Amino acid sequence: MSTPPTLPVSNQPPAQSQPPINTPAFRTFFSRLSTSIRDGLSQRRPWAELVDRSSMARPESLTDALSRIRKNLAYFKVNYVAVVSLVLAFSLFSHPLSLLVLLGLLAAWMFLYVFRPSDQPLVVFGRTFSDRETLLALALSTVVVVFMTSVGSLLTSALMIGVAIVCLHGAFVVPDDLFMDDQEPANAGLLSFLGGSATSAASAVAARV
Repeated sequence: MSTPPTLPVSNQPPAQSQPPINTPAFRTFFSRLSTSIRDGLSQRRPWAELVDRSSMARPESLTDALSRIRKNLAYFKVNYVAVVSLVLAFSLFSHPLSLLVLLGLLAAWMFLYVFRPSDQPLVVFGRTFSDRETLLALALSTVVVVFMTSVGSLLTSALMIGVAIVCLHGAFVVPDDLFMDDQEPANAGLLSFLGGSATSAASAVAARV
């Protein structure tokens, strides 16, 4: 009676699945973003100074109003960015469906393209998509969401309201020559906030192109 053949046994370790996102880049991005936001907000002017009624007066002319807006933008820049952001946030929270759509679009960009490992292709229903195809699909989705749904009109309306509030405040606040000497730190704080966030996002996208 013959002995059955012995089956070969492989001792190779099981392949480890890669994470769906590039975790170090993901953590670095949010670390830089949070640091930039903290640095920017630390340079804001006191809110009591923003609403000080004793420094408000009606502008004498359109030229005077434009001059005040320009000077107050340089001084209250960080505060004005916060005001516009609050208007946007209030508009989105008052329209939960639009907020969910935007969050879903943001999550798609983050997990399907920006922070997805470059050596891990995107596979959907058995079909592999290249980085260029993924980028094109996300760009088209963004255009559809922003320009062909109510999300775009909501964002536009909120931005217009925020800008109107900023311009109205800037036109009625009388600039003081004393605070113009301190405008440079505020500008630096805001530029650090915006520039740091933009640089972090751009570097993450550029790494895939």
